[in-house]
Amino acid sequence: MSVTGCIGEFRSARVFALLCVLCAFALNVSAAARPDIVVFLTDDQGQLDSTPYGGQGTRTTNMQRLADAGMIFTRAYVASPSCAPSRAALLTGLMPARNGAEANHSKPRAELKKWPAHFKELGYEVVAFGKVSHYKHTADYGFDHFANDAFHEHIAITNAVAWLKARPRASAKPLCLMIGSNWPHVPWPEETSAYDPAKLPLPAGSVDTPATRAWRAKYTTAVARADDDLGLILDAVQATLPRETCILFSSDHGAQWPFGKWNLYESGVAVPLIVAWPGVVKPGVRTDAMVQWVDFLPTLLEAAGGNAPADLDGRSFLPVLRGQSAAHRDRIFTTHANDNRFNVYPARAVRDDRWKYIRNLHPEFAFTTHIDLVAGRIGQRALFSTWETAAQTNAQAAAILKRYHARPAEELYDLATDPAEQRNFAADPQHAAKLATLRADLDAWMKSQGDQQKHFAEPRLLSDPNSFGPKAEIGDQPKQAPKKKGAK
Repeated sequence: MSVTGCIGEFRSARVFALLCVLCAFALNVSAAARPDIVVFLTDDQGQLDSTPYGGQGTRTTNMQRLADAGMIFTRAYVASPSCAPSRAALLTGLMPARNGAEANHSKPRAELKKWPAHFKELGYEVVAFGKVSHYKHTADYGFDHFANDAFHEHIAITNAVAWLKARPRASAKPLCLMIGSNWPHVPWPEETSAYDPAKLPLPAGSVDTPATRAWRAKYTTAVARADDDLGLILDAVQATLPRETCILFSSDHGAQWPFGKWNLYESGVAVPLIVAWPGVVKPGVRTDAMVQWVDFLPTLLEAAGGNAPADLDGRSFLPVLRGQSAAHRDRIFTTHANDNRFNVYPARAVRDDRWKYIRNLHPEFAFTTHIDLVAGRIGQRALFSTWETAAQTNAQAAAILKRYHARPAEELYDLATDPAEQRNFAADPQHAAKLATLRADLDAWMKSQGDQQKHFAEPRLLSDPNSFGPKAEIGDQPKQAPKKKGAK
C-alpha cells in the first residue's frame, strides 16, 4: 500500500473515531437533558404536618431524608383545596375555571392536552400508580401505563416498586413516573400507639376535647404511613434509576380538619413541596419563592429539555431550582366551588408576599363538610359533635363553631404576624388600601380566567338551621344525588 493510502486510511480511522466520540457525547448530552422524573404525591396532607416543616408532632423521616437531599419550598400552593380540582390543575397546567374541573369529583375538559402527552412528545415513558388524578379518572389522561387508582388502593406503592425493579435498566426512553399515596386521606388508622394524643399540638382554630386529640393522633398516624410509602419509593428509585433522577414530593391540599381541606386558608391551600435533583438542586436548602401546582408541568417540561405552551397558567420555576433566582410569583390565586352537597361554599383568594385576601362569594351559605355532617368512616361527626357540646358552655368554643359555619363576605389577613389567619382585618380602616389593592387584583384575575363564579350543588343556608349542625347529620354514603344548579 502506498504512503498516501496509509495516510488516507489513518485519516479515515481518526474521523470514524471522532464521530464515535461525538455520537457518544451527543447521547450523553441527550440523556442529561432528559432526566428521569419521579413525582410522589400524598393525599390531604397539610404543609406543616411533616418534619421538614416543623412537624406539629408528626415524625416523617423519609420526607426529611428527601429534604436533606434537596430544596424545601416554604410557600407552595395548590390551585384548589379539594382532590379533583387540585389534581386536574396539576395535570393540565391550567386553573380550575379554565380546565373545567371546578367542583370536587369533576374532570377537566376532554380536548385539553394533558401531562402525559407533553412528556411523550419529548420521548418519555409516562406511567402512573395510585391516586395521581382523582379516583378512576386516570384512564382519561393518556398514560402509557397506570394502575391502582381506586379508593385507598394501597397496593399501588408495592406495585410501583415491583414495576421499577422489573423495568429494563437500559430502557431506550427516559421515565416520568407519577405515584400517588392514598395517605393521609380518611379513613384514618385506628391504631395510634406511636403517638400520645395528650402531647400532640392542635392546629389553630381547634376545640380541645378528648375526641379532638384522639382524632389528631389518627391523622398523625396516617401521615406517618404516607411517609412510609415515600420511603419505599425512594429506596426503589435509588436501586433502579440513575443518580441524576429528579424527584418531586408534594400533597394535593391540606388535611381533612376544620379550616383545612375545602378552605382557602393557608391550612387548606399551602402544601409541602420538596425537590431533589443531584447535580442541579443544592441539597438541604430552603426557598421562600412562591410557586403553585400549575407550575409543576412547565417546570419539569423545561427540566426535560422541552418548552411549555405559552397559554398555560403555570410558569417554570426551574431558575429557582438551579439557584439562579430566589423569587417566582408575586401573587398566588386559589379557588373553591363545592364537594357535592357536603360542602357548597364557592370562594376565591389572592395572597401577595405578606397579605391574604379571601372573598366568600355567598356568605349566606352555611359552611359544611364531611367533618361536621358525616357519621362513619369518611366523616368526623364523632369529633365535631364534641365541639358542639363544648360550645354550649364555652365562649371560645362557641366562637370557633360560629366562625366554622358562618363566614364574612371578605377576609384579610397579615400572614407575617398572623400565619394561622385568626384576625380578620377586612373591616379595619387602617388596612383599607391593602384591601382595595388585593380586591382589584382578584377582580382582574377572575376576569382573565373567565371565572363565572359557579357552584354545582344545592347550598345549605344559614337561615335554615336544619341544613347544618346536629339536625343535618348524614351517613357515609347518602343515596340521593345532589341537585345541580348553574351560576349563582
